[in-house]
Amino acid sequence: MTGTTDPRPASDERHTAEERPMERRTADHPAERHSVGELVGQATEQLSLLVRQEVSLAKEELAEKGRRAGRGGGLLGAAGAVGYVGLMALSAAGIAALSRTLPVWAAALIVTAVLLAIAGVLAATGRAQLRRAAPPTPERALESVKADMDEIKERAHR
Repeated sequence: MTGTTDPRPASDERHTAEERPMERRTADHPAERHSVGELVGQATEQLSLLVRQEVSLAKEELAEKGRRAGRGGGLLGAAGAVGYVGLMALSAAGIAALSRTLPVWAAALIVTAVLLAIAGVLAATGRAQLRRAAPPTPERALESVKADMDEIKERAHR
């Protein structure tokens, strides 16, 4: 041994501060090394948080689609109610009024056609609302998950 020793540890000779693996600098600790276990733990925590956020987004989207489906179902129910009540009450009144100038059978046929046309319009509107709610998949959440997975894969390949 010669009497000259370098005060730096051998690892400093091989890597500059920017190249040191698994190191993080903070104001309190100039270079804080993390073990693989700590890094895996941090990744697990972050992934868990990400999954919880994605599930929350999916719940919000499904609730919105459920509200749309509820509106559509309500409109279909209204169509049925109008069709039923209309056929019972207005049929009698319309038939009575038209039977003064037409035969009773013709008056009944005209009133029935008008009420069924109204029920058909309400049913078509309700069906359109149900189609807007389907399929009940959380599309924004799925897109977000795909983007997250692409980012994770990209960072894993670095």
